[in-house]
Amino acid sequence: MSKQVQQLDRVVIRFAGDSGDGMQLTGDRFTSETAQLGNDISTLPNFPAEIRAPAGTLPGVSSFQVHFADYDILTPGDAPNVLVAMNPAALKANLADLPRGADIIVNTDEFTKRNLAKVGYQASPLDDGSLDGYALHPVALTSMTVRALAEHDVSKKDAERAKNMFALGLLSWMYSRPYASTIRFLERKFAARPELVAANTAAFKAGWNFGETTEDFGVRYEVKPAKMNPGTYRNITGNAALSLGLVAAGVRSGLPVFLGAYPITPASDILHELSKHKRFGVTTMQAEDEIAAIGAALGASYGGALGVTTTSGPGVALKGETISLAVALELPLVIVDVQRAGPSTGMPTKTEQADLNMALYGRHGEAPIAVIAPRSPSDCFFAALEAARIALTHRTPVILLSDNYVANGSEPWLLPDVDSLPDLRVEFATEPNGEDGKTFLPYLRDPETLARPWAIPGTAGLEHRIGGLEKADKTGDISYDPANHDFMVRTRAARIEAIRVPDVEVEDPDSDARVLVLGWGSTYGPIGAACRALRQRGLPVAQAHLRHLAPLPANLGEVLGRYERVVIPEMNLGQLAHVIRARYLVDAIAYNQVRGLPFTSTELESMLEEVVKNA
Repeated sequence: MSKQVQQLDRVVIRFAGDSGDGMQLTGDRFTSETAQLGNDISTLPNFPAEIRAPAGTLPGVSSFQVHFADYDILTPGDAPNVLVAMNPAALKANLADLPRGADIIVNTDEFTKRNLAKVGYQASPLDDGSLDGYALHPVALTSMTVRALAEHDVSKKDAERAKNMFALGLLSWMYSRPYASTIRFLERKFAARPELVAANTAAFKAGWNFGETTEDFGVRYEVKPAKMNPGTYRNITGNAALSLGLVAAGVRSGLPVFLGAYPITPASDILHELSKHKRFGVTTMQAEDEIAAIGAALGASYGGALGVTTTSGPGVALKGETISLAVALELPLVIVDVQRAGPSTGMPTKTEQADLNMALYGRHGEAPIAVIAPRSPSDCFFAALEAARIALTHRTPVILLSDNYVANGSEPWLLPDVDSLPDLRVEFATEPNGEDGKTFLPYLRDPETLARPWAIPGTAGLEHRIGGLEKADKTGDISYDPANHDFMVRTRAARIEAIRVPDVEVEDPDSDARVLVLGWGSTYGPIGAACRALRQRGLPVAQAHLRHLAPLPANLGEVLGRYERVVIPEMNLGQLAHVIRARYLVDAIAYNQVRGLPFTSTELESMLEEVVKNA
């Protein structure tokens, strides 16, 4: 008997289980299936911080949340409509996030006394009535998968591991997802072991058929494609987009790209991705430590390459001395900081925006540099291009402040026309530039950008001194002259202020808002969703977002002056708010959290409603 098909405009699903249950893979495959249908998508992976947390415990829970809709969405969703819980720990860790009435699909095979005791359950929540407010679907995922694979030439352990494919098949049926791409993925992933291809495919189909035949699921759902601009799209994570942006920067500049990196969560994926693109002139080096990584990258820039180093907050602290050296040398360098919760090791798999102060000021001496931040996973591509443009044009280090939220989250990305990307070609110094026609002046500056010449080592007649000691203006000789030092310090600062950045744009469709919400980085989505909800309720509110944090847009002071209240939500204790107050004497309202999680649009909407009504 065919089942009822119900149309929905949006759904939020969270897959959760032990770190060995394959929840990231399951969520990624469901996302890929959803992308093929043309839904708008936003995802939020959540990893355990411990590499090998004890199985079945709360610290070992891994989850993947996907929000998909038939319209433009800005966040991975505030609360799941569906939770797939592979064990008691996954249920307990995520239950508080679910609204009443949400669907909960649980793997009953894992609700043993031992597993319940691991997370503090005195009795099974499947039996004690504590889940009566939810639509509970008990499914023996493990044992059903093992029975479905009884005729396949795989061990019991491999059969049990395929339970995530059973769950994926069930959810793919429930939400009418196409699954041909998943079958092709399995064929590629297990190409060397045909028996695993057959087993995982059978597990997936068993889950699909279970949904089709069981009486527990009487309805399946459809979410129609979203209306999107025409073109070719791919689903992309922030780290992948940032990597491709660096590749594009190398192609558009005509320079080899050199990445010096030391593995660190959550930036390591950039090293992995860039290592695949040698054919585009990309060289990657996994260094022995953070200091060696940035030293090699700066050396590559000296040699005429686009030097890049990637890290997270602890690594930026170690790289500080070499960043200051790059400031003194006045060479291009891109430093990618994928922020995570600190201090120290902190919560390495959780998100935060607490490195802004370090990016702006975290060096010895007066050592200003440019700082930019992407706002979404796909925007990481363009942010990388912009960081390269600034670095190459102005001969300066640039810190690109991503964070764990945008780095591992994903969304559809409209592939750009390559010819529309900025021309980043650089003119190297090839001839002496002194008035006598024979002398090379390594610190003779371009009058517009204040950048000094970039001379490739070994170019005849362009020998010059490098190093961290203060240089004399124009000649580059070592100088201890107080007046020269004052001049050089001020000139390096003026070089950063001379960077041309676009004016900040304000989204204020009602044109009569008294409250401006100012954000930077990954707060863009939750702020935008909250402002959209308020406007739909007739409450006018304006939104502006900063990509360039140093230098700040030239029109920012004028924009801030238009509004009675300026609210700055940040995943820190008010770092941008402090800058805005000091620079523009605006009594900005800081709204802060440091929970290792992104803002929800609901909490921002509630807070902003009070501000708007009182303005």
